[in-house]
Amino acid sequence: FEVNIFGLARLTQLFIPLMRRQQSGTIINITSVGGKIYTPMGAWYHATKHALEGWSDCLRLELKQFGIKVVIVEPGIIKTEFSDVMNQPMIDRSGKGPYAAMVKSVIAAGDRVYQRTFSPPEVIAKTISKAVRSSKPKTRYAAGALAKPMIFLRRWLSDGMFDRMVMSMSK
Repeated sequence: FEVNIFGLARLTQLFIPLMRRQQSGTIINITSVGGKIYTPMGAWYHATKHALEGWSDCLRLELKQFGIKVVIVEPGIIKTEFSDVMNQPMIDRSGKGPYAAMVKSVIAAGDRVYQRTFSPPEVIAKTISKAVRSSKPKTRYAAGALAKPMIFLRRWLSDGMFDRMVMSMSK
């Protein structure tokens, strides 16, 4: 939460007075498809992304009266070092404990998806550029591999069906 929410909030608070004075501006927050869905062993990550979605939505309502737009970009699977950074600490924490088998399964499933389905970071850069250049940007931009299909499935499947789908992918 320190980086994904509190740091971003503090930085945004520093710029809002300037934007209010000029009666314009666009704040673009990068969340993740992880702010709409969830996966096993991702509780803290998903919690921060869900929080950022909610915070951004509230901010959009509060700042509209000052001519300030708040846009959310929800990347899907992007070719980055994210899994490298996340996987080893997850393995270290689970050790031989009760979640060790699930951690191995989740990492293996993620690697399978990541190896065959990802978008280059430029997809997100182009999306941000599109939002910045637009006089009337959309509230949300889902971009990158699997972003739109996963958000669609989460919206239309029941919780139980979505849970089964996610868990079947990590076996």
